Amino acid sequence: MLNVKIDTKEKFTVLTLETADISANMSASLTDHCKTVLNSPQKNLVLNLENVQTMDNEVVDALTESQQNFYENSASFVICGIQEKLEACLDQMEVLEMWNITPTESEAWDIVQMEEIERELLDGDDINFENHPEEPV
Repeated sequence: MLNVKIDTKEKFTVLTLETADISANMSASLTDHCKTVLNSPQKNLVLNLENVQTMDNEVVDALTESQQNFYENSASFVICGIQEKLEACLDQMEVLEMWNITPTESEAWDIVQMEEIERELLDGDDINFENHPEEPV
């Protein structure tokens, strides 16, 4: 069974996995938790893996898909607290470069806040670069 601690903040939700070994049969449950966060008012997710030692390939694939889904829906998905043993596994699977990872939860919060600001700036109606032709040099 997947044990998850949920901590809802103003701009994001922290999911802390409290199960040391995440097996393939827990993928659906983890994906459901992620979807719930994405559909909430605080749609940004910080996934804390500080208690996780091992993770099946199916779970890694599910997390990779979830992260892509978050960014496609203008939401952040940051993973923090990866332990050495799990990091070595993830490195072999070549997903570390694809995941948005920080060492600590507070750094993950910073990433979420920076990405929120970035999205606000990029989505602002007052910025329209196409209507500003370059001036001759």
